[in-house]
Amino acid sequence: MLDDADEIHPLFAGAPRTTGFRKLRKRIVRQTREAIDQYGMIEPGARWLVCLSGGKDSYTLLAVLHELKWRGLLPVDLLACNLDQGQPGFPATVLPEFLEKMGVPHRIEYQDTYSVVMDKVPQGRTYCALCSRLRRGNLYRIAREEGCSAVVLGHHRDDILETFFMNLFHGGRLATMPPKLVNEEGDLFVYRPLAHVAEDDCARFAAAMDYPIIPCDLCGSQDGLQRQQVKAILDGWEKTRPGRRQVMFRALMNARPSHLLDPELFDFAGLERNRVQPRTDSEIPLLR
Repeated sequence: MLDDADEIHPLFAGAPRTTGFRKLRKRIVRQTREAIDQYGMIEPGARWLVCLSGGKDSYTLLAVLHELKWRGLLPVDLLACNLDQGQPGFPATVLPEFLEKMGVPHRIEYQDTYSVVMDKVPQGRTYCALCSRLRRGNLYRIAREEGCSAVVLGHHRDDILETFFMNLFHGGRLATMPPKLVNEEGDLFVYRPLAHVAEDDCARFAAAMDYPIIPCDLCGSQDGLQRQQVKAILDGWEKTRPGRRQVMFRALMNARPSHLLDPELFDFAGLERNRVQPRTDSEIPLLR
């Protein structure tokens, strides 16, 4: 990948020229391409709504997708979208100015879901479930209005692992966020191209590029969130055994229904053994 001004998308302009950053960037791009290919995300001529929150993950997603498109490896149209949910103190000008500067086609939508969440969720309870549901509904609507066939999210490998363990510990099921799914209405794909990318790589990449990060202060200020508890557990495992996260992630790609306990997933009742016909007396060899 060349970094000359006329050989790179503006989102990568000014990228560090260190060997470490080049390796990081190449790894993220490669892993994103792998996920896009492996889960069959490309429909030639399609239009994607790339959801941009202003966090490190969505900036990484935006940059890598435009890098792939810039190099002719992603034959889809990209429309960046930020949903301003009316949070007090939200810096509403940061993303529009950034996207304009980078020449990225975009849509900024204002919907005051913050007031709805604060009104509906009891004091001390987690806002995330209702907030994400309202956000998702608005993003689906915007995708339809813009003629997009897919809503593209910035969830990474660690988000997928954390969701798996949250479902395991609190939901009583083996499930997580898949890299590709169809929404309930059946008219939109939901893609997660960063499914193979580590959160730490997203953080290092966004910091090195000095993207204007906007923190989520709505739920991030609440203590004791289940996701934060799960993250702490995974952090502890990773500290004592580096590489544990990647091993667990590979396990999600290597499920064996016959070695689990779900009779709806595997036909245990219909499982049969090979029957060996017993020998008859005439078949018993004579002693000599």
